[in-house]
Amino acid sequence: MEALHALPLLVKAAILGIVEGLTEFLPISSTGHLILVGSLLGWHDDKAKVFDIAIQTGAMASVIWYFRARIIRVLGGLGSDPAARRFAINILIGFLPAAILGVLFAKKIKAVLFAPVPVAIAFVVGGLVILWVERRARLGGMRARIDDIDAMTWVDALKLGLAQAAALIPGTSRSGATIIGGMLFGLSRRAATEFSFFLAIPTLIGAGVYDTWKYRALLSADDLPLFAVGLLTAFFSALLVVHWLIRYVSRHDFVPFAWYRIVFGLLLLFTAWTGVIDWSVG
Repeated sequence: MEALHALPLLVKAAILGIVEGLTEFLPISSTGHLILVGSLLGWHDDKAKVFDIAIQTGAMASVIWYFRARIIRVLGGLGSDPAARRFAINILIGFLPAAILGVLFAKKIKAVLFAPVPVAIAFVVGGLVILWVERRARLGGMRARIDDIDAMTWVDALKLGLAQAAALIPGTSRSGATIIGGMLFGLSRRAATEFSFFLAIPTLIGAGVYDTWKYRALLSADDLPLFAVGLLTAFFSALLVVHWLIRYVSRHDFVPFAWYRIVFGLLLLFTAWTGVIDWSVG
């Protein structure tokens, strides 16, 4: 633990950037992993919390780059294409629940739940929910009525936005809540995954800008290299995940991620209970 605490800040920034990029779009909770890794690295002060939020912008930029052709087409068609306008409105509607609830309750949530043990509990609970949903899907209890996100209504978008808002609880997973919620609400696995990618754009930009501005007094020009390293490593690692996940969901379910969450969460709880690792600083 002491060796990890002694690592240079730029190395810690790179590690956290990679963790953010690898976990942001998988149903395993990027925030939860950042809290845990930050605790292990001994970097968990207020500036570190701002850093964790800010580097999500790097992961979000990977989505913009990957889907750049579609985004340009939607933006170019806002004035003339009804489908483009409907898509943009759905993204806005889906973004609002998390934005409103985040502004109202983020401070209380961070004060109480941004710690390793609550994250571990959320890991386990989230994994059990994924197993339940996937079992329903296998038994034919859920039938997808929407296979293309262009077919979504504003009501569908609102439902997914409410599902995403559950991820304000660290360890829940923004992408996991959106994808699994989408499947419960009638979207195919691929459609729910794609919508979660696009919904990440305003959500992560909004969170990053809001927290960076709110805590700007903690930051200085000396922090620029730190944030640049985190943003770049998050961008490139997330780009790999987005490319891989799009292909993965066409042939596989999320059961492996559910078991990862459960086993990892139980391991964290065991280490906390036995004192093998002191998580109290998280």
